[in-house]
Amino acid sequence: MSGVQLNDITKSYGAVNVIPPLNLSFDEGEFVVIVGPSGCGKSTTLRMIAGLEPVTSGSIHIAGKDVTWARPKERDIAMVFQSYALYPHMDVAGNMSFALRLAGTPKDEVEKRVKVAADMLELTEYLHRKPKDLSGGQRQRVAMGRAIVRDAYCFLFDEPLSNLDAKLRATMRTELAILHKKLDRTMVYVTHDQIEAMTMADRIVIMEKGNVQQVGSPREVYNNPKNLFVAGFIGSPSMNFLDAELQGAEPRIVGQGFDLALPPRLQQAVQNHGARNVVAGLRPEHFASTEAKGGTAESRFAPIALTVEVAEYIGSSQFLAANIGPKQVSAAIEVGPDSAPLQSGDYLFDTNRIYLFDKTTGEAVA
Repeated sequence: MSGVQLNDITKSYGAVNVIPPLNLSFDEGEFVVIVGPSGCGKSTTLRMIAGLEPVTSGSIHIAGKDVTWARPKERDIAMVFQSYALYPHMDVAGNMSFALRLAGTPKDEVEKRVKVAADMLELTEYLHRKPKDLSGGQRQRVAMGRAIVRDAYCFLFDEPLSNLDAKLRATMRTELAILHKKLDRTMVYVTHDQIEAMTMADRIVIMEKGNVQQVGSPREVYNNPKNLFVAGFIGSPSMNFLDAELQGAEPRIVGQGFDLALPPRLQQAVQNHGARNVVAGLRPEHFASTEAKGGTAESRFAPIALTVEVAEYIGSSQFLAANIGPKQVSAAIEVGPDSAPLQSGDYLFDTNRIYLFDKTTGEAVA
């Protein structure tokens, strides 16, 4: 049994149960991202894997070994924290090699591992600099290098990019993905940023209030969200939710300000489900201008009147804060380089990309 397995693990603080029975498995060499809002239990789960937080019940296996009550150093893991936590009086080489030297690793082996990690992270020319002489991104790479030199079976990351600016976060996401390919080790990464999850993960674990809402590849959770929470959390800008009714023998999706045909992929699911009151989910990126689609020539595109409040130009698109009837929504409309701010009027929505959710349970109809 390789990889990492969490078997019915729970965590309670006194009478407060923050992690109900949780079962997860991460394959060897897999990059898994645990994502969710603040307070959902993702960092607590990671700390239990690391041995920094004891489990209340259940068991944890790493590489086939039961490590439930093992000390962190006995688990063959390396962890990168949100804070760089570098020793200010040591240079880069000293910070990266500290744990190895503390463990009594031979000097030549220490130097070899530091060199390999420094080359991998493009830190070779900075090995003799102190942390105060490095940029934020370089410090984060040093923190990752300190973990890499340990040559652990599993790497754990606790929101390591949250202190970086937006541009540097995007760069570091790419570097982490490349690093995973080079190391080919199991990596478990915790974040509240769904963009990080979508761009780096082999699989995403979405948590809310200690419960796993859905597990799947980025493509699976984006295209087939299991419930309203997942649908609203994955995707940027967030999915729009509109109260609707299914009307007619061949039902149409009707609400205040819109009337859309039911797509073929949902017809059987709606028939099996039986409910008539639903929540319609419309992703902002599935709107288009009538000019872009040549009117409504393609039958899957249906007109929806948008009352535009704000149009934000970001180059290839305009983000609209608009209203459909009384409901405020977001739309991302592709535009040309010389386009004027978009105005209120009819826009098109791709009905093949509509989602339906049970109004009572929040579960996806399909």
